[in-house]
Amino acid sequence: MFSDFATHQEFVDQVFEGLGLTEQEVNSKRFYDCRFVDCVFNETLFRKCRFRGCTFERCDLQLVRFPDSSFSDTQFEQSSLAGVNWTEAQWPRKGFLCPIGFIECRISHSTFIGLSLKEIVIRDCVARNVDFRETNLTRADLRGTDFEESLFIHTDLTEADFTGAKNYTINASVNRLEGAKFALPEAMALLYGLDIVLIE
Repeated sequence: MFSDFATHQEFVDQVFEGLGLTEQEVNSKRFYDCRFVDCVFNETLFRKCRFRGCTFERCDLQLVRFPDSSFSDTQFEQSSLAGVNWTEAQWPRKGFLCPIGFIECRISHSTFIGLSLKEIVIRDCVARNVDFRETNLTRADLRGTDFEESLFIHTDLTEADFTGAKNYTINASVNRLEGAKFALPEAMALLYGLDIVLIE
């Protein structure tokens, strides 16, 4: 399978299991409806690659880079993607659905500054110290995720669902929160960003 991966440029309906490409460079490859299972891509550079309808399951992608790579209907499940700068990827200028999603993943220390991620799924994840400044998270599914020390500044959280999320710090005066869903007791943290006096 490794030899095929190295020599072919396009893959359709392939399953890559246990593939290890640590600190490698992958250029201009196209993946359609592929599954990556228990693969290791630590610090790997995916340059100008295309992922459509793909799934990454239990993969290690810490410090991976995706310069000029594009995604469509791609999901990461139970995978580690710490330290990823997602602004390097190629994002659609117009789109109604976010091209990626994360379920039960570790995406801490990652950057999404200024991206349009409408309806993105970041569910039951560890997303500590993630930069969401000026990001469009309209109708995002953020349920059950740990957002400790993550940055929400000028972030559009319209109708976003934070049910069961925890450790978030969101200032209502510098973010859009119309129709966003929060649950007690974590939602009490929203009050600390207001110009009011709380009596405990």
